[in-house]
Amino acid sequence: MWSSWSRRVVGGRIATAAAMSAGRWQPKQPQPQPPTSPHPHHHLLHHCRRLHQSYSRRFATDDNPARAVTALPLRCTKKKSALTSAKHLVDEKTVRVVGGRGGNGRVSFMKLFGNENAGPDGGDGGNGGHVVFRASENVTGLAHLVVEIRADDGEKGYNKDCHGKGAEHRFVDVPVGTVIKDSDGRVVGDLARPGVMFVAARGGAGGHGNRYFATDTEQAPEVAEVGGAGESLRYTLELSSIADFGLLGFPNAGKSTLLRAITRARPKVAPYPFTTLQPYVGVVRYSDMETIAVADLPGLIEDSHRNHGLGISFLRHVQRCMALMLVVDLSLPEPWSYVHTLRNEVRCFSETILARPQLIVANKIDADGAADNLVALRERLPDDTIIEISAKHGVNLERLLVHMKSMYDQRVGGESPADEHD
Repeated sequence: MWSSWSRRVVGGRIATAAAMSAGRWQPKQPQPQPPTSPHPHHHLLHHCRRLHQSYSRRFATDDNPARAVTALPLRCTKKKSALTSAKHLVDEKTVRVVGGRGGNGRVSFMKLFGNENAGPDGGDGGNGGHVVFRASENVTGLAHLVVEIRADDGEKGYNKDCHGKGAEHRFVDVPVGTVIKDSDGRVVGDLARPGVMFVAARGGAGGHGNRYFATDTEQAPEVAEVGGAGESLRYTLELSSIADFGLLGFPNAGKSTLLRAITRARPKVAPYPFTTLQPYVGVVRYSDMETIAVADLPGLIEDSHRNHGLGISFLRHVQRCMALMLVVDLSLPEPWSYVHTLRNEVRCFSETILARPQLIVANKIDADGAADNLVALRERLPDDTIIEISAKHGVNLERLLVHMKSMYDQRVGGESPADEHD
């Protein structure tokens, strides 16, 4: 007896044959398949592209068409760390590097069946490892470096002419742009590109075994070499570039508050001066997947180039930024005088730094009398780009970030930033 499945199959085939004989059967057309995505993250890239286009259409204006092609900042939804103490950027460190010691040679004599005096067979020792600094884009600071960096020692020699194993080299990753100075202060290395390496300390050579010293007159030497000691040197590592933008201003101007508002960095904020003693770095992300690093530099006072206040330790950080953001407090009288003081201190330290792109950030626009001071500031500095913000309340921060991206594109891609004079 046929099963129900057999009846359905045979009955369907009979019906199909009858339809074909009558000319009423049409073959099924293949269904169109959706096009395969050429990129594994096609949907994510398409979403980011649509987001960038919508932002560009939103912020494009007739008098400022350059904003239509400037990427917009992305809002970070990830929560900040709950740790009580935030880590600052370590941009200078003195370390001692020691190369590995070479392995000792072996004193040994071969013993064979029927020949107890077959001759020396002591092997050589292995070479010690080098200490090598390597520029890497995955490292942002020098906090991971220990005070003393040692390479492994070579293995000693063995009998039967077996040489010891050479030690592996010790590679230490440092940020791109690290400058290496010796104990006399001379620059001996500049790791300006990713992958560039600098041999800081060479390992010692392995010692020869007694097999090496066998001659026609001395066929049974009982002497072997001791492995050589590795180099022991002291270096000072400094970062030549810690951020794209540096926040420059007097104490309590709002630099730390501004960095907290636009990035996930957590510098210390307090109502007394010199709360920032070390630089803090935050990252701003944009809709075109580009990132810009912003550094909160220590506060500046008058005569800092004469080592007043934090002095040279502050000015040393200024020379490592691509552009300067002069943060002034609008709640104070005559804010333009602070701009002149800041530029004079930078000029006394280095003329080349003063020639870099600058942006004046007028902070605390929500304070009493700030609107009048802003008008006076624009009159005194008509040739400068001034953006008024309130870092505490988040006023006009998006416009500031857009202009920062435009300045960054000019520096990197050769585009000209849009003028934003009001």
